[in-house]
Formats: sequence, C-alpha cells, structure tokens
Amino acid sequence: MEELFDFQLISKLRLSIGGVEEITGINQRKLRYWEEKGIIHSLEGRCGANKLFDYVNIKKVLYIKEFTEEGFTLQASVKKADEKLIPVVKVFHELKNSADR
Repeated sequence: MEELFDFQLISKLRLSIGGVEEITGINQRKLRYWEEKGIIHSLEGRCGANKLFDYVNIKKVLYIKEFTEEGFTLQASVKKADEKLIPVVKVFHELKNSADR
C-alpha cells in the first residue's frame, strides 16, 4: 500500500510569500510583519531575493489565523500555534533522522 505521507515531498515544499498568501488568505503585508517580528521565518531562495516558506511555517500561519479568528490576541495565537506545532516538528525531526540513515 502506498504511503499517504511523503516526507521527502513535504520536507522540500517551499512556497513564495504570494503562494502562502494564496493558501492561507493572509495578505503579504501581514506575513512580512510577522516575519519582521520573528513569528514566522523564511528561507532564502536559491535565486537570492525570493523568500520561501517551508511546511512548518505555513502550518504555523494557518494555526495563527485560526486562533485569531477565534478571538485570541496575536501574542496568544502565536503561543498556542507554537504549542500545537511541537508534535509536528518532533515528527519531522524523527522522519528526517530515519531518512538520513
């Protein structure tokens, strides 16, 4: 049976800020603000200037959006998102370690 989760694919997923905006509905100005504040982190693109976001940061944006829509402050939403991401990050590290073997 084929695996539903493809770690190799997900670990290589990179989206531009425009792609993140399209998927999450959060405008680029707000995403840049969140990055400036250290809430999310981009990776430098291979071409230099393009900022790219990985799966974990995209997921974090979605969590923050969900929590702020529920009425939480940005600060509280970030804290809740970080807590919710702990198992995701842990699984990513475990999968990476097993893939490297």
